[in-house]
Amino acid sequence: MAIASTPPNGAPDDLAAHLMDQAMGHLFSAALRTAAHHRIADHLAGGPRTVEQLAFATDTHAPHLRRVLRYLAARGIFREDAAGAYQLTPAARALRTDVPDSLHPAVMLLTDELFLRTSALMPEAVREGGAAFERLVGVPLFAHLTSHPAQRELFDSGMASLSGPVDEAVVAAYPFPETGTVVDVGGGRGGLLRAALRRHPQLTGVLFDQPPPLAHHLLVGDDLKGRWRTEEGDFFASVPEGGDVYVLKHVLHDWPDDACRRILRTCHAAMARGTRLLVVDCVLPPGNAPHFGKTMDVAMMAVLDGKERTAEGFATLLSAGGFRLTRVLPTAAFPSIVEAVAE
Repeated sequence: MAIASTPPNGAPDDLAAHLMDQAMGHLFSAALRTAAHHRIADHLAGGPRTVEQLAFATDTHAPHLRRVLRYLAARGIFREDAAGAYQLTPAARALRTDVPDSLHPAVMLLTDELFLRTSALMPEAVREGGAAFERLVGVPLFAHLTSHPAQRELFDSGMASLSGPVDEAVVAAYPFPETGTVVDVGGGRGGLLRAALRRHPQLTGVLFDQPPPLAHHLLVGDDLKGRWRTEEGDFFASVPEGGDVYVLKHVLHDWPDDACRRILRTCHAAMARGTRLLVVDCVLPPGNAPHFGKTMDVAMMAVLDGKERTAEGFATLLSAGGFRLTRVLPTAAFPSIVEAVAE
């Protein structure tokens, strides 16, 4: 999502305003978080409301709320009508907490103070390498989350929210087998596995991750009964054997190349020759065109010392792990599906 449009012409004043607007992009994140925190979208679910009505419902200061909503409306989040009332836009609807695939938890995660402070240390990270998060907190992100349960819950719920639209897009784009077992490695709460099992009623699945996300898994419902199991573990040590398709969704982009090679070799050790591996991550396009993967790439650099990769980068990485890249499939969401086979 662009924060500001390209300058309409090359006049110095236009260029200056554009650059300054970009420089204050952190204010957009803060305003978006403000709206999410006070659940403005929930209060607009029944139709347009004035700022005074919203302020009363949310116990906020009406003049300040008006300025925040005006700012967000200029960027497509909410819309002010001719009568001065605000209403939902398609983007604002995703901020509702009571809709399927709500992005409210994802927004709360991505605008959390800890991550904003991490971004502020990017100059040091670029100078010295490594993750800005570790420089700020003293330990890597996942080690920090182990000892901070509230932030672990924020992280897991935010990632599940961010993954919601991706899960359906992946199972719509990829021809999963009608029978067999899908092993979702580092699968979080299991949204992708749930989507695959629902689309293919004869499939079974294994959700493999650490205890915190597994404790809140999404594999519920009579249609899934008896078709899945969870398994706790560390994908640097071992993963479940005997699967017909293995999935690494939003896993490899968390890690630098050496760690990814370890993960891939662990997966390879559990897989029979010819077994398919699906890597679901952004695949960076060449050139200067906007792509959400380029935003994610900088986020991974700041928070985790990970990165997004090009198709060529995936081919090289997979080869080092014992796999051969067979194809890259786009999806209707921001990541692609990188298919490989174990050799």
